[in-house]
Amino acid sequence: MISEADLTALWITLKLAVVSTLLLLLICAPLAWWLAHTHSRAKVLVEALVALPLVLPPTVMGFYLLVLLGPQGALGGFLESVGMDHLAFSFSGLVVGSMLFSLPFVVQPLQNAFTTAGGRVLEVAATLRASPLDRFFSVVLPLSRRGFLTASVLSFAHTLGEFGMILMIGGNIPGRTQVASIAIYDHVEAMDYSAAHQLSLILVLASFALLLAVFALNRRFKVVSL
Repeated sequence: MISEADLTALWITLKLAVVSTLLLLLICAPLAWWLAHTHSRAKVLVEALVALPLVLPPTVMGFYLLVLLGPQGALGGFLESVGMDHLAFSFSGLVVGSMLFSLPFVVQPLQNAFTTAGGRVLEVAATLRASPLDRFFSVVLPLSRRGFLTASVLSFAHTLGEFGMILMIGGNIPGRTQVASIAIYDHVEAMDYSAAHQLSLILVLASFALLLAVFALNRRFKVVSL
């Protein structure tokens, strides 16, 4: 049987993945739209910054986030000066770190989807006097649903397995910042391979189910669009 501590770690992991993914979709949609349609010279710089987590070691990003969000950091110190808690070693800090680390997994699929959804379809909608907001919600979003699905699943699955960045910014506090990947590491260190196997198997099955679902739904969307 899986222990209560491991169930708590799984719950924190699930909550972190859900919260991070939802916030990323809200924040990244406007950014991806801008990247898909802008002709600004700053586009290359922004795309490089968005893709940086793909090549940056997780511990490096986690370290700088810890410095920024800790009590001596710029953001953490500011929060404490206005009577709030700093974000290091907290669930909120995990959300910030997870969002930054999963940023390219959301922005890039949405950018590709918005690029494909643009063009003549929007021009036709404009000739029918549809407002820009109406065009986005009634035309762009339905045509971009595969991109939103892919971005959601990639962000969610990526958060499930993240280790280095979360360990740096959140530490290993049971019931507070200990996620499943860190709990697995603890079990291996304690030579408790049975408990590590149980948690690892849950994550493997969850990740496989997510990928299977996104491939099946993408295939269905493709058939419907044809």
